[in-house]
Amino acid sequence: MQLDLNLLTALDALLEEGSVAGAAERLHVTPPAMSRSLSRIRRTTGDQILVRTGRTMTPTPYALAVREQVHALLHQVHGVLAPSRALDLATLERTFTLRWHESLVALSGPALLAAVRRDAPGVRLRFVAESSVDTPALRRGEVDLEANADRPTAPDVRSEQVGGSPLVVVARRGHPLAAEGTLTAERYAAADHVTVSRRGNLANALDDALAARGLTRRVVATAPTEAVAWQFVRGSDLLVSAPEATTRAAVADLGLVVLPLPLDLPTASIHLSWHQRYDTDRAHAWLRDLARTALTADGAPQT
Repeated sequence: MQLDLNLLTALDALLEEGSVAGAAERLHVTPPAMSRSLSRIRRTTGDQILVRTGRTMTPTPYALAVREQVHALLHQVHGVLAPSRALDLATLERTFTLRWHESLVALSGPALLAAVRRDAPGVRLRFVAESSVDTPALRRGEVDLEANADRPTAPDVRSEQVGGSPLVVVARRGHPLAAEGTLTAERYAAADHVTVSRRGNLANALDDALAARGLTRRVVATAPTEAVAWQFVRGSDLLVSAPEATTRAAVADLGLVVLPLPLDLPTASIHLSWHQRYDTDRAHAWLRDLARTALTADGAPQT
């Protein structure tokens, strides 16, 4: 059976007004057009719907029985085809899944959670760990919002740069290079290093910058997170390079010092990413605004 939703609208108007003329005026159509709609409804349902009693029309028992259901169905249809643009944060209940770089969760997660709890107490945030390999979690709807140094290449994934930070060098307090007060590119390259990479990459943009100067460094280990890298560095003469914004607050109580990187590199960027299906989702847009504020001016991780 091929159903015409216009008939549902006409049926609702006929049942509410109790006459062809009243329903026609309500829907801004001519009485003959409404009469034709009534004829089609009668053929579809097998019921007269409205019958004449003297000078008025009386709904049939079937019409009386389905009147509330028809009105409710029409309301649901309008909700699907023309969803409300209003967003009531006080009553919003929703769980968002966020896949952020570990250092960004530590640095910006608390501010985001506080803002969410202030505006929408019924909203929950699920921060999940990054994968060691790229996955289409955004495209599959498994993740609502990503924040890391990676700019996605999929055409259906939106992305914007929301912050960045210069790289710095982290060493243990008392490290020979820290004591000298001046860290040159040559001394930096001659030291042993730890890199931070969730994929286990031994090389990154720092090695390209050194190569342009005719220098190479020795990377002895990779760490999946900056927190792990700090532990490698605090008991050795290893160096690790990381974004300044995510570093200074984290290393203050670990017996580590922050040194300027003796290389001219672009700032590490933070990209906020989501699937295009959420472009017009008002609740998602609200969360993006809060995340953008929390992440602004924070340092981006290495990959």
